[in-house]
Amino acid sequence: MQNPALPPVTLDDLETLATRASTVIGRLRERVYAPGADKTLDLRFNMRKAAEMVGRSEKAIRDAEDDGRLPEPDKDPTTNRRTGYALTDINRMRTLFGTLPHRADTDEALVLAIQNFKGGVGKSTVVCHLAQYLALKGYRVCVIDCDSQASTTSVFGLNPDVDVDEDEDTLYPFFRHGGPSSLHYALRATYWPNVALIPANLGLYDAEYEFAARMVREQSFVLDRLRSGIDTIKDQFDVILLDPPPALGMLSLSVLRAANALVIPAPPNNIDFGSTAHFLKMMGATMHELAQAGGAREYAFLRILGTKMNDNKSAHVAIKRMMDAVFPMDMMQAVLKDSAEIDNASANLSTVYETTGPATRTETHKRCRAYLDAVNREIEVLIRKTWPSHYPALRKEGLL
Repeated sequence: MQNPALPPVTLDDLETLATRASTVIGRLRERVYAPGADKTLDLRFNMRKAAEMVGRSEKAIRDAEDDGRLPEPDKDPTTNRRTGYALTDINRMRTLFGTLPHRADTDEALVLAIQNFKGGVGKSTVVCHLAQYLALKGYRVCVIDCDSQASTTSVFGLNPDVDVDEDEDTLYPFFRHGGPSSLHYALRATYWPNVALIPANLGLYDAEYEFAARMVREQSFVLDRLRSGIDTIKDQFDVILLDPPPALGMLSLSVLRAANALVIPAPPNNIDFGSTAHFLKMMGATMHELAQAGGAREYAFLRILGTKMNDNKSAHVAIKRMMDAVFPMDMMQAVLKDSAEIDNASANLSTVYETTGPATRTETHKRCRAYLDAVNREIEVLIRKTWPSHYPALRKEGLL
């Protein structure tokens, strides 16, 4: 019997809700994506910072500018003072002085997945900030957005609903029967020098069905399709970052098969840590089963990263201590702490690394930047340890 005090929710009601939600999303996107405007990187670095980033003295840079090996620096037409160097200028200096950190041709590009089957643990946050940190250091980075929610795609300046065609721009065509033979068709330059992107949008979800349909008859092809695609482009990059969907599906399994290193974000609370424990158990069992069909996979490293840590919450501190005890060799030393700076940047589809102006001079921003740098520096060292050409430098730095 129908309850008159609680009227049923009809399909028409659901359509109304969806329309209203779309309206809100549209307004948010109008605010973030100005019509006809591309997202740009406004970072500028003074001479002192440039010298630090390049690894040469200020005098060496000035001498190179004076003798024409480097172009004249940009100056304010009114004050005739230097306006600072863009990241492209920094990389030009690194090229001149031979301080680019690229892997040698004899080293393999690292394919790093930021993986956890649970949503809301900070995967996209880690992917975007790590990609930009590595770009600031001079590495060549490719970000592959494998999540149909397309958060990473949005942060890198593309509107998934407008700028991305699932039939041409995402991984989906590559997964279809008779699709492209390489991933070059999907690579896009971004406003960040040295960061390329393979974007995503909601249409990528169809790849799950495509995979499921082919799994019975082409198991090994489906499992390693993403890995074979990455093989066609990895010679162009030092690091390839994978942002998988927050679910145990065919795309997530493909990411696990394609990656040769894993970082697992795990907030130190009971629910998220419990989910991470289940993830590790499921991953082990699933990878063992997949190995029967497509061969075993090994990872250069696997690390668990504490995310969204709040030192003022005793439960967070206690669970983090337990995580360190349970995973003494696998926990990262650095922790990504909960920060309003990250939340505020995310609300504007941006990151802490591209914040400019007075906001960068606050103590809150400086603390957040320090947390991010510590996390990303630790991952950078792990990456470099996979490249034999970096061993002498790592020994000199006391890191090997």
